Amino acid sequence: MHRLPLFLGAAILVAAAAVARADPGTGFEALLNDNWEWRLAANPLFASTLGDERYNRSWRDLSPDAIERRHVETRGFLRRLLAIDPQALSPEDQLNYELLRRDLTADIERFQFGGHLVPFNHRGGVQNLESRTDLLRLETLADYEDWLARLGKLDTLLEQHIELGEAGIAKGIVAPRVLMQRIALQLEAQLVDDARESPYFRAFAELPATIDEADQAALREQAAQTIGRVVLPAYRRFADWFAETYLPASRESVGLSALPNGGSWYEFLAREFTTTRMTPDEIHRLGLDEVRRIREEMLAIIDEVGFEGDFAAFLEYLRTDPRFYFDNPDDLYEAYLATSKRIDPELVRLFGKLPRMPYGVKPIPDTIAPDTTTAYYTRPAADGSRAGIYWVNLYRPEVRPRYEIEVLTVHEAMPGHHLQLALQQELGDMPPFRRYLGFTAFVEGWGLYSESLGFELGLYEDPYSHFGALTYEMWRAVRLVVDTGLHYKGWTREQAIGFFRDNAAKTEHDIVNEIDRYIGNPGQALAYKIGQIRILELRRTAERRLGERFDIRAFHDELLGAGAVPLDLLESRMNAWITAQL
Repeated sequence: MHRLPLFLGAAILVAAAAVARADPGTGFEALLNDNWEWRLAANPLFASTLGDERYNRSWRDLSPDAIERRHVETRGFLRRLLAIDPQALSPEDQLNYELLRRDLTADIERFQFGGHLVPFNHRGGVQNLESRTDLLRLETLADYEDWLARLGKLDTLLEQHIELGEAGIAKGIVAPRVLMQRIALQLEAQLVDDARESPYFRAFAELPATIDEADQAALREQAAQTIGRVVLPAYRRFADWFAETYLPASRESVGLSALPNGGSWYEFLAREFTTTRMTPDEIHRLGLDEVRRIREEMLAIIDEVGFEGDFAAFLEYLRTDPRFYFDNPDDLYEAYLATSKRIDPELVRLFGKLPRMPYGVKPIPDTIAPDTTTAYYTRPAADGSRAGIYWVNLYRPEVRPRYEIEVLTVHEAMPGHHLQLALQQELGDMPPFRRYLGFTAFVEGWGLYSESLGFELGLYEDPYSHFGALTYEMWRAVRLVVDTGLHYKGWTREQAIGFFRDNAAKTEHDIVNEIDRYIGNPGQALAYKIGQIRILELRRTAERRLGERFDIRAFHDELLGAGAVPLDLLESRMNAWITAQL
């Protein structure tokens, strides 16, 4: 694909608009190509994870000038788009047009709130970038040389983070201290004296046998020199600044509403993550209703197992009885593997189309496991060089319940995230941005909907595993309450932890990590339950209207057939499908 200049001048914009008027389809295709190339060049690490090697030696430019330039360029792409008449496009391109319009508009609106002035996240960021090697293709000598070249520029990236942090302090836009304290602890892993003890050296400890021994020795020597000359000094400077300047300037509050224009900021995020017009107050009430409904189902299972005690006592029993936990990480890992293998053969009963790309199950790296969630998923590389990965947390197996393994695997792997995201990447004649666009309400709504498919896949037969499935649904209902509570209604962190603890059988360790996740990523937690509810409503509508003609495999294939889309567009698509079936 031909790479165009990153910044399109006024003359080019005029010419592009003229082409669009002459031939809307041609102008729109050129716009899609230009925008995709721009995204890759502006996000080098993202491009590398997709298998595009052109930017393998670069980090994302986070200088103030680059951030402002990208904002101006985004507005330029939107102007080009609006110069095209969508009614003159094909039906498929009309959908592409609307999705690109929403994406660009959201990026422009988001910029005004200044979120880029808080570049730190305790769940992954500049403090542990070595973990990104898990997402990169490191196979050849050139791959490792590219990574070393990237590491040689890490000092610039760290300095840019300092500059952004200083700008945030000046404007009163800073991160909560309770999260930044976690980052301060994570940074300690980078502050070693010997370059070969650095987390960044681990990528060079065991090199592929396809690289000859002389080159391996040279790579290790170059790695030690780059880490010792650039990486370690840069982290020492950054850690000193973080401890002496940023941490003291961080805020005691945890909610977004405590920041300048924070209430409007959160209202925007609620709309953006749910792809609805729901207000935070409406979402909060929905969460409370769902918590009450799910608790009734939980109480029925407590009666079924004959437990003598109230709801709180049963949750404490689940959190503390050794029968529900493994005592070593190896057995926990084997349980995840076994569950994955048991699910996969059953999927053909519910899906006509399954992804070609496989997935693997891997432990979350030790450097980030203590501060992250129970599991997560990363999609396959675009070029097929890396499978999807279902990452599982083996840190402290004594707090990882057996009864959540089935529901967690369904959500993160199959038929949840891997099935949906891998299929989306394999969709045929579709512009690249569509294959990687992730409307959270659809992606996470599908993941949560997939949990309900566990019953149809022969899972949750044990009442405790069934309770685990309800615990996960309750967990997402609780999210609606605590996320809006924290960021819109002035809840404290302790208040949110208490509400979570009172309603879900997650362990204390998981609950605290989850609440801190919501504090650090406002609004994202709202997408799961709202997306799931809409997908369930669409299925019930299809079942009611089609009756005996309802085919669950065809329904799922159609639902996933356009990739991730906003919920209103999904509803229109599925209603049209139902009408066609009739």
